Amino acid sequence: MSDLPTPVPASSGLSDSAAGALAYVTIIPAIIFLVMEPYNRNPFIKFHAWQNIFLCLFMFVLGVIGIIPILGQLVFLLGFLVAFVFWLIAIIKASQGGKYYIPVIGNLAEKQANS
Repeated sequence: MSDLPTPVPASSGLSDSAAGALAYVTIIPAIIFLVMEPYNRNPFIKFHAWQNIFLCLFMFVLGVIGIIPILGQLVFLLGFLVAFVFWLIAIIKASQGGKYYIPVIGNLAEKQANS
């Protein structure tokens, strides 16, 4: 009898909930999940990837608005705080296997994921 552990079969990749949560880390994993097989065929993962891409675009627009003195900076700070809270909620829901629809962005992501 050998003391070596029995070999574990290779897994088929990330679970849906792990991939959905990882899609929110930066825009890079979101794009990778939209391109790589088998993730690009899974509507759950595609939803979270698209939602993160749209959230990143929203934050980019906030950054541009933040260039404007005083009022733009105020809008940037408030918008960033709101976006950060939505981002945290989306990551938590995705890791639990659920979906959180960020207002406006969630509907756009759902349309893209199902197209």
